[in-house]
Amino acid sequence: MYRQKICLLLLLMLLVSGCGGSEPVAEPTPTATRTPYVEPTATATATATLTPTPTATPEAVFTPPPPDVNPLTGLRMDDPSVLDRVPVAIKVSNSREARPQSGLASADWVFEHLSEGRVTRLTAIFYSESPEQVGSVRSGRLIDLEIPAMVGGIFAFSGASGGVKDRMRNSDLFPARVISPDFGVGQPYFYRVPRENIAFEHTLFTNPAVLRELATERGINERPDFPVYLAFSETPPAGGTPVDYIEINYLLNYNTAEWTYDPAIGRWRRAVVGTNHMDYLTGEQLTSANVVLVYANHIESDFWEEMIGDMSNWKLSIEIQVWGQGPALILRDGRAYPVHWRRAERDHMLTFWDDAGNPVPLKPGNTWFQLVPLGTESEEFAPGSYRFTP
Repeated sequence: MYRQKICLLLLLMLLVSGCGGSEPVAEPTPTATRTPYVEPTATATATATLTPTPTATPEAVFTPPPPDVNPLTGLRMDDPSVLDRVPVAIKVSNSREARPQSGLASADWVFEHLSEGRVTRLTAIFYSESPEQVGSVRSGRLIDLEIPAMVGGIFAFSGASGGVKDRMRNSDLFPARVISPDFGVGQPYFYRVPRENIAFEHTLFTNPAVLRELATERGINERPDFPVYLAFSETPPAGGTPVDYIEINYLLNYNTAEWTYDPAIGRWRRAVVGTNHMDYLTGEQLTSANVVLVYANHIESDFWEEMIGDMSNWKLSIEIQVWGQGPALILRDGRAYPVHWRRAERDHMLTFWDDAGNPVPLKPGNTWFQLVPLGTESEEFAPGSYRFTP
């Protein structure tokens, strides 16, 4: 049996051996106050294996793609003009009651992350497509100070703790790139769609096209100037370890993300706790060309995210430190590749590298980023099937 539990570092080492080869613009989010990236605790050898030391920046990553290629997906656009607009990041609920959500199938990127209580939330990035409805829209978290900055985007959400809103006000996103009822933006940018037996908090929706109308009024609806770029290739990298199923137990039996590789379509199919994860608009199961586990330092902040009941139920907000570098696992084409992620500057997207400092390409298409803490435990419970437990 394959039930021996191993820590993240050991799993990645095994995979390697199998691979072979004050307000807005004036005061940007200060990097000086950020807690530095913390290396995973492990032996010196393991740490060295997981920390790339590239001697040069590969040209492929920093050379802009052709103007008709989406830098978030690597796909050529039939109408290149759709890229002459701002990417839209929208906060989406991942509560059981909110599924199936609307519009996720049209997102170029989706980030799933832990929030307080070990439930997860989603931040979806819409650039190449603009579905008619996205939601349900929920409250922002500290991670949402980082994700829109990666793509030069705007951020739409509803609700946030006082601490998150204070951080937002003092970030370089505010006010132009923040769109929320919390800051006076209501209809037509956000609207309610009541559904039978669905709680009120799960009935708020938005539309990327309408949000861009507001961005136009604010003078920021334009193609971002990306300082770094992902690598893409239809051809998978050499090596890799065969993987056909993974599950990530953020919260067992409630937020367990499951991905199964379907060779017939060359994509990963998503489920949650054994139930196919569907898009409400399309009626079809969500799929992704790439699934990337991004291991990042998770720390509790100095303010409460939720204050419910007595002190034992109060939850501190979680800061997920997606700056600096760390380990990652790319899943594409039915194989897993242990890599390193890097984000050296605030306006950089995450890029991925091998031990020699070469960029590791994603498959052209959409990507789901599964953010997990350092030290996430793993086990191979059947050949090619892995379970990850944060």
